[in-house]
Amino acid sequence: MAIHSYPGRLFNRLFCDFLHLHSSHYHHGRSKRLLISRFFQPMNLRDDRMTGAGRSSELSCKSQRLMLQAGLIQPANTGCFHYLPFTVRAMEKLVRVIDEEMQSIGGQKVDMPSLTSASLWKISERWDLLGKELFRLKDRHNVEYCLSPTHEEAVTELVAMQGNLSYKQLPLMLYQVTRKFRDEPKPRFGLLRGREFYMKDMYTFDVSEKAAMETYNLVSDAYTRIFEQLGLEFVKVQADTGSIGGKMSHEFQLPAEIGEDRLLMCSDCHFAANVEAMMGAETNCPQCHGKLRESKGIEVGHTFYLGTKYSRILGASYSNTENKPIVAEMGCFGLGVTRILAASIEILSTEDNIRWPGLLAPYQVCIISPKKGSKEELVTELAATLYDTLIDALPQLHGEVVLDDRSHLTIGKRLKDANHLGYPYVVIAGKRVLENPPVFEVSCQNNGKTVFLTQEGVLDFLRNVKVA
Repeated sequence: MAIHSYPGRLFNRLFCDFLHLHSSHYHHGRSKRLLISRFFQPMNLRDDRMTGAGRSSELSCKSQRLMLQAGLIQPANTGCFHYLPFTVRAMEKLVRVIDEEMQSIGGQKVDMPSLTSASLWKISERWDLLGKELFRLKDRHNVEYCLSPTHEEAVTELVAMQGNLSYKQLPLMLYQVTRKFRDEPKPRFGLLRGREFYMKDMYTFDVSEKAAMETYNLVSDAYTRIFEQLGLEFVKVQADTGSIGGKMSHEFQLPAEIGEDRLLMCSDCHFAANVEAMMGAETNCPQCHGKLRESKGIEVGHTFYLGTKYSRILGASYSNTENKPIVAEMGCFGLGVTRILAASIEILSTEDNIRWPGLLAPYQVCIISPKKGSKEELVTELAATLYDTLIDALPQLHGEVVLDDRSHLTIGKRLKDANHLGYPYVVIAGKRVLENPPVFEVSCQNNGKTVFLTQEGVLDFLRNVKVA
């Protein structure tokens, strides 16, 4: 249909469409739409010429630069950041994925205080072992505490306080997702190495070493499923037990040049280890004697078989079949929640635009309305109608669609913003919405493809979008 014929047939079509909308939805729906103009999305962070803790000279990795420029984080003080709304949404989605996997294997969620008594850390002898890494403080009664970087002592005391567990209650798997604190000497790389961060930490209690190893493998397999769901390539490597201790540990690493860990991998037998876990400068695989190659990685998960290191000294035991107390075998398992977010951006993004794992994108769809004063402005309401239709027809997209109503900006400027923020799908009400039927431009950010679809086509195209 020619553009000049708009006032006739197309107007009648639109008017009929509007009549079919539920009157209550029409009057109240607009107030419920997620409009970009109402978002708290600091514009000044998009400028490369930032000052203070975020100045360009300190933007030492891609994820840090992109997250600052897109207004996803804002420096608060050295090694600490404000997580802004888009980041919080992505983090909540990641936690949902983690919760589903942890609870599917029997995990029970708890929430322990960040403030932990120094006396517990002194019992385990880690008060001195961790040295300056701990944030230490005293209350008004001169009692010492630390802001916990991890909770082995606290959770073991919690279990010990309950008296003897029955062997029928084991394995017991307690986990939390909380803020952790570490006094990094040189915080850098944004959320990849900060002083305050979010971590998922699970602590398990078993009846025997054999049972503990079964639980260890169970949790490790759940970690594998999490990274597979996120579409992130990872490698599981043998690791040093470090200050946490125990008899065995593995790291889940995302290969990346910016990574601070040095990894040795054998392509012949799939052996992999952190250099720290190897004895000396090994060049040959200890399993098949093949050649080891070195690469770098970002540690995003760590698993430990602890044995009775903490349970023995803090008295966490269970009653066996003969009603005798037996010291429980323990494991602990960590996932860096905020680190996974930053690492995924580091690995998947281009130099200019953020790319999220599909499940973690803060919003799945961004609809861009026509520019004010353009010919297409005559059908501006088409973009809003598409928004409402998507929400009604595709329930999984409820809360996942945003409308960029900043019509004072060009479509090109808003598309650039959408690219920076990494919406998986951007739907543009451009020149072709004047056709009969109206045609929308749909940009698929993760594969770079663009398709042109009617409203019905857009619905079909987005019908199978997965949301965490």
